[in-house]
Amino acid sequence: MNDVLKQIGAYGVVPVVKIDDAKDAVPLAKALVDGGLPVAEVTFRTDAAEEAISAMAKAYPNMLLGAGTVLTTEQVDRAVAAGASFIVSPGLNPKVVKYCVDKNIPITPGCSNPSDIEAAIELGLKVVKFFPAEACGGLNAIKAMSAPYGGIKFMPTGGISEKNIDSYLEFGKILACGGSWMVKDSLIKNGQFDEITRLTREAVNKVLGFELGHIGINCECENCAAAVADKFASIFGFTAKAGNSSIFAGSGIEVNKSMGLGANGHIAIKTKNIARAIAYLERMGVALNEDSKKFDANGNLVAIYLVEEFGGFAVHLVQAK
Repeated sequence: MNDVLKQIGAYGVVPVVKIDDAKDAVPLAKALVDGGLPVAEVTFRTDAAEEAISAMAKAYPNMLLGAGTVLTTEQVDRAVAAGASFIVSPGLNPKVVKYCVDKNIPITPGCSNPSDIEAAIELGLKVVKFFPAEACGGLNAIKAMSAPYGGIKFMPTGGISEKNIDSYLEFGKILACGGSWMVKDSLIKNGQFDEITRLTREAVNKVLGFELGHIGINCECENCAAAVADKFASIFGFTAKAGNSSIFAGSGIEVNKSMGLGANGHIAIKTKNIARAIAYLERMGVALNEDSKKFDANGNLVAIYLVEEFGGFAVHLVQAK
C-alpha cells in the first residue's frame, strides 16, 4: 500500500473540509494540527479550494493534505500543484483513476457496489472510498461486500460521526473514516477555530480510546508478590490470579514477581488500536522503547513501553481486547 495511504490509516479519521474563503485555510490547518490531527481532505467544490490547499501546505508543510470531490484530470493537476498528496473522488471515473495511477498519485474513488470495487481492482487500487456510507447501508453493507475482496480496504465517508466511528474502525477492512463533524461549515465561517481544535482533540481521543489499564507494582521475589496480592485480596475482595511473571489482584493491579521496568513499577494504558496510538505518540515526539515490544501468538503487537518514566513508573501501551 502507498505510504500516503498507510499514513491515512495511522490517523484513523480524515477531516473532510469545505472552505469557502481562503483566508480561513491557515487558521483551520492550525486548529487541526493543535488538535492532534494534521490531515485534511479539502473538497474541490468551492472556488477557494485550490488556494486553500496551497496556503495550508505552505504554512504546515508536514500536514497531509488531500483534494476531495475531484472530477477531472485537470482538477487533479491543479490539486497536486497546490500541494495535495492524495486525491478523493465521489465516484469511480476510470479516466481520472488511471490518470492518477499512471502518475503515482494516491486516489480513493467512491465505490458503493461490487461492480465499482471490481473496476477499482482492475485499475490496480487497494483502497476505495465507500460513499455515501450511511445512505448506502453503512457498515453492514461494507461487511457484506468486502468478503469476496480480501485485498481491498475501505474509507467510508458520508454520515460518519463521533457516534458511529468506533463501530466502523473496529472492522479490520476499514483503513480510516472521512468525517466533517469536527470541521462543520458554520464553525469555519464563524471563525470558531478553538472549538474545531477541541472537537478534533475529542475525535483523536475517540479513535485511540486511551484509558487506564492497570497499575503494576514491582516486588523482589515471588513470595513478596504473593504477599502484596493477598493483601489486596483480603482487604478489598479482589481475586488473586497468578501468572508466569506476575500476580493480578482483580483486573487493575498487577504485582510483578521481580523488579521490572520502572523504579516503582508500571502503568498500563489501554488503547483501541496500538498501531494508531504509536503513530500518534511519535507525532507528539514521545520516544518509545522498541526493545520492549510484546507480541501475541499470532504475531500481533500488543504492548510497548515509553522511554520516559512518570513519577518513578514506567508506562506502556497495551492493546485493548
